[in-house]
Amino acid sequence: MLDFQNSQIIILLAGVCFFLYGAAMASSNLEKLMATRITSLMNKISTSSFLSITVGVVLTAILQSSGAVTSMLVSLGRARVIKLPQVMGIIIGTAIGSTLTVQLISFDLAGYALPMFVLGFMVFFIAKKPSVKTFATVLMGFALLFMGLKMISSSAHYFSKLELLAEVFQSLRENVFYSLAASMIFCVFVQSSAVTIGLAMSLASAGVISIHDAMLWVYGANIGTTSTALFAAAGSNYIGKQVAWAHFFYKTLSVLIFYPFTQFLIQFIEAFQTTPSRMVANAHFFFNIFSALIFFPFIKKGADLIEKMFPKTASDEFGAEFLTLNNYENSALAISYSQREIMRMADIVLSMIKDSVVLFENEDPGLVQSIKDRDNQVDFLYREIKMFLLNHANTNTTVVHQNIMNIIMFISDLERAADSIDINIRSLAIKKHALKLEFSSEGLDEIKAMHAQVVKVASMGINAYDNPQMCELAIKLKRDLAKLEITFRENHISRLNRGLRETINTSSIHLDLLSEYRRIASLLCNHAYATTKVKAADTGSGEDLS
Repeated sequence: MLDFQNSQIIILLAGVCFFLYGAAMASSNLEKLMATRITSLMNKISTSSFLSITVGVVLTAILQSSGAVTSMLVSLGRARVIKLPQVMGIIIGTAIGSTLTVQLISFDLAGYALPMFVLGFMVFFIAKKPSVKTFATVLMGFALLFMGLKMISSSAHYFSKLELLAEVFQSLRENVFYSLAASMIFCVFVQSSAVTIGLAMSLASAGVISIHDAMLWVYGANIGTTSTALFAAAGSNYIGKQVAWAHFFYKTLSVLIFYPFTQFLIQFIEAFQTTPSRMVANAHFFFNIFSALIFFPFIKKGADLIEKMFPKTASDEFGAEFLTLNNYENSALAISYSQREIMRMADIVLSMIKDSVVLFENEDPGLVQSIKDRDNQVDFLYREIKMFLLNHANTNTTVVHQNIMNIIMFISDLERAADSIDINIRSLAIKKHALKLEFSSEGLDEIKAMHAQVVKVASMGINAYDNPQMCELAIKLKRDLAKLEITFRENHISRLNRGLRETINTSSIHLDLLSEYRRIASLLCNHAYATTKVKAADTGSGEDLS
């Protein structure tokens, strides 16, 4: 093994770094490669527990991390896209899916690591298609992973001979709680059960720990990996907390059930007469398979219990107030009620616009989180209103149908405006604070002036939705805003030519912020162009600069 005359501790640390970086590289690029399939899989979540388990297995195999999948579920829960009963099967499936990675690293594939890395590197630089480049990066990630595991294993053989570490591992063997705690803490630190179990494999192969001790590491890794979702659920709504704690209780109960039968499980896997690494991997595999079989019949009851433990609170009560999908058989009446819900949605978007400029004045994590929460509320209302209207669209006259389509276009623009604030403007603010940048006094005044005009245009555009007579005024204000943006851009370029340090440092943020504000104003005036029949004559776009 290549050591470059380094100490064994450096080889160990480098091995862990290679393993973690390789796993992260493979995971992120597999996610890019399979992005559309991931979306398709998430859309197939249903009341079928078996299908949900299958989705969990496949998602974990794609993302190479059960923690990443459960964190995704927490985020979806926070956005109210899913509910706990829908994803209980996925949580069980993630446990099974995580065994695939462990099975893969249990084979001695280090001999293929360098050729695989060279092949991936060559393909990456020769290929033109992004998908081929992504696949090549996946190969390089797995190559680093295998190389890192070999380095960990090599150093483990060295450390097994040190008297001090022998005493440490002896104390771990004598105290079950210490072994579990050590493996859980390590897993929380590295955020990967595969790395933790991989280390246990290396230690078992080197004879530092027994297979029984390695099983304790397997148990600890399975509990420790739930920390990823628990951290993600901190400050989340009740659904996010339910998902994270369901994952925790499932893993913890599995360990409590299996611990008394550890010796029987070891005897079972010893019958395969294989290497210590393969025995640990097989133990992890059968542990999760048997756990899934035990809990599968109780998925619904488990979901009910977790929902009672983490009920909806007063702060979680946000929802549609005027929509009931089973009522309002008359679409005209349905439109009337949906209008009231749309105004709630519009008010939330307007509040986000008003608060967006504050993001740049000082670093306020509370406001950042509030922006995200309000964007989730807008997304929720967008889905609810659209589903409500489409439920009535195909059962009535063409005129009513067209009205519904116009409404859906308007709420789509509202949702896109909210996304622009949450994704783009919030990111610009985070970048500004991270780089410790400050706008020039002139630049800050112009941003505030642009923001004030955007608030004015947005308010007029929203009010014009209910009052067509105001559409022309909304369009006029929007055109004035476009001219104002051009003026501010020219002023910014003038300051750049004068060599103002603050202007140079914040140039990209400043210009991008102006563009985002103009885009938001354009989105909220799109309906006004359609109403007054002048959109086509005005450059053919709701985002014109005229």
